[in-house]
Amino acid sequence: MKAQVVIIGAGAAGMMCAIEAARRGRSVLILDHAKTVGEKIRISGGGRCNFTNLDIQPDRFLSQNPRFALSALKRFTQWDFIAMVDAAGIPWHEKTLGQLFCDRSAKDIIAMLLDHMEQAGVRMKLAVSVAGVSHSGTSFTVATSSGDIQCESLVIASGGKSIPKMGATGFGYQVAEQFGLPIVATRPALVPLTFAEQELEQTRPLAGTSVQANVSCNTANFSEGLLFTHRGLSGPSILQISSYWGDGDTLEVNLAASNDVAEELKAMRSETGRISIKNALARIIPEKLASVVVSETGLVGNLADQNNAALDVLAQRVHHWTIKPVGSEGYRTAEVTLGGVDTDALNAKTMEAKNMPGLYFIGEVVDVTGWLGGYNFQWAWSSGWAAGQAV
Repeated sequence: MKAQVVIIGAGAAGMMCAIEAARRGRSVLILDHAKTVGEKIRISGGGRCNFTNLDIQPDRFLSQNPRFALSALKRFTQWDFIAMVDAAGIPWHEKTLGQLFCDRSAKDIIAMLLDHMEQAGVRMKLAVSVAGVSHSGTSFTVATSSGDIQCESLVIASGGKSIPKMGATGFGYQVAEQFGLPIVATRPALVPLTFAEQELEQTRPLAGTSVQANVSCNTANFSEGLLFTHRGLSGPSILQISSYWGDGDTLEVNLAASNDVAEELKAMRSETGRISIKNALARIIPEKLASVVVSETGLVGNLADQNNAALDVLAQRVHHWTIKPVGSEGYRTAEVTLGGVDTDALNAKTMEAKNMPGLYFIGEVVDVTGWLGGYNFQWAWSSGWAAGQAV
């Protein structure tokens, strides 16, 4: 079997690349080992697909070369994808922080992409496993469970290692290494963080409790929701900071980011001094959390019994809680994979391997990782579009 372009991976980046290449008149075959396309799209955003963000900026992407993503992101922008969504009649809304979601279902995005692929003449082979790839002269041969396929251009859009139960593997990295492209070390990102047993003794009773928090680590800080879990911490602020956290790093957490706990407690003391110190703090932060914090600081009695120094100690514990995670939930629950194919080995305009003409890498397999909030989907659309103009 032959095709001018073979794309391995029918996810966001692969489908976008297929559409663009086929519109240019190329014969395109897209392969995937799953039985259906776009599984990550389907489950994303609680089934509503956070398909892009209004505020795409280069500093929202992590990479050894943060400027690499700029070319693709500028040539196919969030506004271009929004125009596709609008043209398909898909209703959407901004949820928070520029994050755009489908009103109905993520399946609307998948249906739109499938429709564009059909109109452009893209061929699909699903539930097909790829055994290996080889190159001779001017063509590639892709060995699959349904026979060998020859092509001029080969696009690796197979994603990273995150969510292996959906079929994620390190296949794309193996192909890169086979053809001499370096790999930036990979690890789970946008992932809940876990604690050692001694910390869990303190935090486990808080499982299910959520607060608006500011979380800092190294050079990064995020102000979003935080959720205590049976194993550690989750919620948007923690998923965001996980991309910047490394083994041995300590988090600093402000558990009442929009409050001034000391001043509020001092004001409360002059009005309702007879209230217990725990119940006073529970007017500012969740009751279970207030109980743990007060117990930890050793304060007892009513609010009126506490001097300013005692209230400052309590506020310090709320506003500057430090905790050292021991790990993460891993690829099992990670939304994306940090690291990947080294961008120095790729052409930023076309996504083609510099040392192997005709070989392209797009989407999550590349060392470009966005923040939570639609950034990774935009990278998929943009990098897929860029490769689609060149394959």
